[in-house]
Amino acid sequence: MPLFGTNGIRGVFGKDLTLDFLVDVTHSLAAYYNDGTILIGRDGRNSSHIVFNIVTAVLNSNGIDTVDAGILPTPCLQYATKKNKFKGGVMITASHNPPEYNGVKPIAKDGVELSRDDEILVEDIFRNKTFINSNKIGRNFKDETIINAYIDDVLELVDVDRIKQHNFKITMDLGNGVQSLVAPLLAKRLGCTVITVNGTLDGSFPGRGSEPTPSNLEILRSISKETKSDLGAAYDGDGDRSIFCDELGAVHWGDRTGTLLAKYLITTKHPRAKIVCPVNTTHILTKIAQENNSEVFHTKVGSVEVSREMVKQNALIGMEENGGFMYGVLNQVRDGALTTALMLDLLASEKKLLSELFLSLPAVFQYKSKFPCSDMGLIKKVIVNVKNHGSPMKIETLDGVKIWLDEESWLMLRPSGTEPLIRIYGESSDEMLLNSKVNEYTRIIRETLGED
Repeated sequence: MPLFGTNGIRGVFGKDLTLDFLVDVTHSLAAYYNDGTILIGRDGRNSSHIVFNIVTAVLNSNGIDTVDAGILPTPCLQYATKKNKFKGGVMITASHNPPEYNGVKPIAKDGVELSRDDEILVEDIFRNKTFINSNKIGRNFKDETIINAYIDDVLELVDVDRIKQHNFKITMDLGNGVQSLVAPLLAKRLGCTVITVNGTLDGSFPGRGSEPTPSNLEILRSISKETKSDLGAAYDGDGDRSIFCDELGAVHWGDRTGTLLAKYLITTKHPRAKIVCPVNTTHILTKIAQENNSEVFHTKVGSVEVSREMVKQNALIGMEENGGFMYGVLNQVRDGALTTALMLDLLASEKKLLSELFLSLPAVFQYKSKFPCSDMGLIKKVIVNVKNHGSPMKIETLDGVKIWLDEESWLMLRPSGTEPLIRIYGESSDEMLLNSKVNEYTRIIRETLGED
């Protein structure tokens, strides 16, 4: 099994993430970074303080100084790594995974997750145990200024006075995650009335779980609608993703929100800006980008893929359908709180209801589901069977298989990089066609998995 998944190193604490495993992983990171000072942060999971202590102690034992960033969202840790010119960073988090999981997410000195090539370097060190030896003990310091500095810099990127004039009301489902420490403060600095749901930091995620999806945001929907909130926002466990609902209580997937923001940015602040997104992103984004002379670059699924391509292309805009939006002016990583500020900036600029702004996008129907499967051989068989089925217009294999049924309709299948799942995505401007093809391909998947 590879050490790194789609995003960092994750596993069940005490089972996959044993003491010996975490020690060896950290020794590997120490050999990779080799020297300099490393910033370490953690989310609010119940095991995060234990993993944090292990990582800090092992780095210090390798002669590397560390700075304790405390409990904070992943994008804040990444921002501070870049701005304060650390040699690198380590975020202790399992993002949206269930509470029994945790993980180690290494950050490069540019504030972005390690590239896939650098992940391979760390993995080689881990496999071969080519650790470093040091005669000195590193020191550990503490920095309690990061969140306030982050909020100050985010406010520089939006029109604060214009946003304040609208006296927006925003309902936030914080999911008991670390955005409870940042997003409400940022919104209040923008003059918003803030209503919070699941606003207490709790590593068990007792509210609606750690991953925001349309199916578990009923409370956000109803409260946003009842309170006549201008915007509803929900965040994942480590605060780098955000899902929004409009004033009518309708929840919108991340790529629809991202497309709306991208359209706003390339038509106002950043004409002809490059946009990076995974292959499972709505084709509406490409349409709008082309209409505004912006180029879209597609990657495999995963924020690492998107962020690293943004760095390569010097792109200012990146996005994922799961609610990850990247604004490279601050940092080329996904950022839930910054995205919320940009949404408020958009609303203040357009002076329209959010539901009206979504209606300005071309109509499209989308589908997302998943099938439990931990057998990679079986997963590959599913993908082959799907790929060989029927006579589609074209097939793409950048990540799993993407089947184009016509110019505006597609289905995509890929193995999850974070959980034992096969994920399926679909989109079409024709709802009947989409439903028909979803049913058709679902039968093939279930038959291959032996479920029928």
